Amino acid sequence: MSILGHLKPAEVFRFFEEISQIPRPSHQEKAVSDYLVRFAKGRGLEHYQDSLGNVIIIREASEGYEDQEPLILQGHMDMVCETAPGCTKDMEKEGLDLYIDGDFVRARGTTLGGDDGIAVAYALALLDDAGLGHPRLEGVFTVCEEVGMDGAHAIDLHPLKGHLLLNIDSEEEGVVLAGCAGGGRVQIGLPVNREESAWEPVTFHAAGLCGGHSGTEIGKGRMNATHLAGRVLRTLSASMDLRLVSLEGGTKDNAIPRETSVTIRVPEKEKALLAIKELEKTVRQELAVADPDVRIDVSTPDSSSLLPLTADSTKAVISLITALPQGVIRMSDSIPGMVQTSLNLGCASMSGTELVLGISLRSSVPSELSELAGRVSWIASSFGASAALSGVYPAWEYVRDSALRNRMAKIYRELYKTDMRLETIHAGLECGLLSQKIPKLDAVSIGPDILDIHTPGERLSISSVERTYAFIRRIIETKEEVKSHVAG
Repeated sequence: MSILGHLKPAEVFRFFEEISQIPRPSHQEKAVSDYLVRFAKGRGLEHYQDSLGNVIIIREASEGYEDQEPLILQGHMDMVCETAPGCTKDMEKEGLDLYIDGDFVRARGTTLGGDDGIAVAYALALLDDAGLGHPRLEGVFTVCEEVGMDGAHAIDLHPLKGHLLLNIDSEEEGVVLAGCAGGGRVQIGLPVNREESAWEPVTFHAAGLCGGHSGTEIGKGRMNATHLAGRVLRTLSASMDLRLVSLEGGTKDNAIPRETSVTIRVPEKEKALLAIKELEKTVRQELAVADPDVRIDVSTPDSSSLLPLTADSTKAVISLITALPQGVIRMSDSIPGMVQTSLNLGCASMSGTELVLGISLRSSVPSELSELAGRVSWIASSFGASAALSGVYPAWEYVRDSALRNRMAKIYRELYKTDMRLETIHAGLECGLLSQKIPKLDAVSIGPDILDIHTPGERLSISSVERTYAFIRRIIETKEEVKSHVAG
């Protein structure tokens, strides 16, 4: 039975509900990619699918729109898969459990995938609408956006004729984005050694944190669970000896980790438990606004299957996590309130022989991104760790004038009697990569209200989806001479 079938616009929510039943974590988009191909074949639309799973679907102009500039509709198929504590859903194999909460669509116990499932749903509804007057529409659906924009890096855009790009991958209605940060990923590997110890095991769990998108939420002062765990370890080390056994936190480098679990061995268990609870009081006071539900749970397991680290390896792990920067590195001097450069230690795991850290770097200034990557590599090497940079993508640089943006501003004002806000964003968008592939591409990014993306609290505003869809339809249906040239 349909959960969203009564919502408007019906065609958008129908497609959104269908793709929500298709598991689509990054690197595993084949099923949703094939779904898009079946959609195109079923409607006799020109389409292309590459070996990665990127899909292009083209609908030729309707009668009377043949002389209008083609419009590219673009979004990505993959989603960040995060689960709430206690949720047992296997997001690699199971669809989402959607439900309606007032004005919001949510997924029970998991991320919703509104980022960027709503773009796919919008585009399919537009490509399927027999009553829509439209120029040539070119739907571009990419894979692996959330893990380095691999799909946008690789996609061949030769079938496209358009030089106007409407990217639907932002999360605030009434805002048109005209630039974004570039970024990349660093994986650190620190070798560790283990040895026997008769000390007592203690486990603590940093939890209750808000987390969130490592671009859009990084400037909100939210605590990183792994850095909090590092603080606990550092505080304990100042008053007692300890040996680290395990450390696991976060699952995605582009999401601020909400939980991190650590097991240690200590000679005085009760002293360690008391020190952790005292630190919890301090942290709760510090984070009363940014992370009001933060807590540090403690337990005393009977044993651990892993041997603890040696004293030297324990010190190296604590020191490395302490030395790595976290959060906002630099604010913009030219755009008030805008984060310019940041770092997020998104995931940490420890095997029997190695600590692995996954880090997301972002900056709207290429030289600062390069410098930050070098700084992280230098810190890692100081502790005998390796550092590998990957998934680098360019910033989407702001341009002074855009014919498409100006046209959209006029239509928005006519519809809603107010002006759209023009902004740039610290999160990454594929517009930068696509602009490198299509000379003089005139690109903008918009979207409906989506809150707390990359967390199980993610929710999509139903009313905003409807308003934004009406806006996009008006953009498409309005006949206007639009120049594809963009002034620098």
